[in-house]
Amino acid sequence: MNKNHYRYVLRLGDNALILGQRMTEWCGHSPLLEEDIAMANCALDHVGRARLLLSYAAELEGEGRSEDDLAFVRSDREFENFLLCELPIGDYAFTMARQYLLDTYHYHLFTELVSSSDETLSAIAQKAIKETTYHMDRSRDWVLRLGDGTEESHERMQVALEGMWNYTEELFERDPVDVQMIAEAIAPDPEWLHSKWQADINATIKKATLSVPEKKWSLSGGRNGLHTEAMGHLLSEMQHLQRTYPGLSW
Repeated sequence: MNKNHYRYVLRLGDNALILGQRMTEWCGHSPLLEEDIAMANCALDHVGRARLLLSYAAELEGEGRSEDDLAFVRSDREFENFLLCELPIGDYAFTMARQYLLDTYHYHLFTELVSSSDETLSAIAQKAIKETTYHMDRSRDWVLRLGDGTEESHERMQVALEGMWNYTEELFERDPVDVQMIAEAIAPDPEWLHSKWQADINATIKKATLSVPEKKWSLSGGRNGLHTEAMGHLLSEMQHLQRTYPGLSW
């Protein structure tokens, strides 16, 4: 097993799974019926992507585990998702700001992964980029609508951006896993992705009459299994059935 290859794919799957789980929390609670349906559909896209990636990660690991094993019986210290994915949903401005920051990141990431030397990862990226393009357009529209809307919606979106801005540096950190994946032409350089992401984000924030937050500190560690308190609560709900009835199948 190439451990770094396994961990890279696992990280992508964990990001999709945890973000998809967070998005499902809006089901039945969104501000509009249309949004309720749209959010649920986007959540399903992320969960579907997680299935493909975690199934492939299990194959790379070669220890007989399945996508379900990776999703439902690992502890929080074994997950390698970004901290930004696991933060509680907050209000709708917070949710859509997070979606836009991550959708834009995923758009540029999967655009590059289409050309990955890993044919399986490339095929997954080709499917994911179609979904992510829609996700990014939708979340960008909400940032613009709320940012350039009423005084209250503007304030809520600004507060949301400032509340999560210091978590964004983790998206572009580079560690030995990334170094090997870059060297083998499996993954793009996070530093290059950062420049593309920053340009898009800054342009949208300006158009939404918002201000780019100052980065006063940076919090990371999710990719190494160091998570926020929120992650434990999320997993206790997501993994409840498998933890209560081990090996349960439909």
